[in-house]
Amino acid sequence: MFTGIIESVGSLKEIKEEGTNISFKVASDISHELKIDQSISHNGVCLTVTALEDGAHWVTAVEETLIKSNLGALKSGDELNLERCMVMNGRLDGHIVQGHVDGMGKVLNVEDKDGSWVCTFSYERSAEHLLVEKGSVTINGISLTVFDVKADQFCVTIIPYTWDHTNMHGIKIGAFVNLEFDIIGKYVAAMADYKASIK
Repeated sequence: MFTGIIESVGSLKEIKEEGTNISFKVASDISHELKIDQSISHNGVCLTVTALEDGAHWVTAVEETLIKSNLGALKSGDELNLERCMVMNGRLDGHIVQGHVDGMGKVLNVEDKDGSWVCTFSYERSAEHLLVEKGSVTINGISLTVFDVKADQFCVTIIPYTWDHTNMHGIKIGAFVNLEFDIIGKYVAAMADYKASIK
């Protein structure tokens, strides 16, 4: 489990295709603290550390992950938001994040507000019931508050610290980001669907 509070921004150093899987070598200032089999969120995707090198670590994404996330489009030199799993006696500064990406959103607009940035993203209309005004969403692993929620798009505001310390400063219109909707909302929606199905 994660919180959506990014610890480090890693740099993608190497990519290896292995059948339908892709392995990534990521260098970061937390890589030297990692252990084999440890779970790390990469752009919001929970991946397992498979190997360690000086100042870098390796992870592998399977075909299903590559289809549902933006990891398959990564290139050498790209930045990834990194977060280690939550320590159970720690503070939950963001919200409950599983690292299980629901799908991708598209960057529609990035507006500089002279002190913050308002970013607009599209998303699948089938997930409309999972977003609520002032609720939480995870974008590339970052816990953010949504506003101006519509049937197929929403906005978030990025403060300067988040802009500078995540890969949000590099997003461009037309690019795709990983989205994970609030797990509490997903459970509530599933229970509501179940109750409706048995009436």
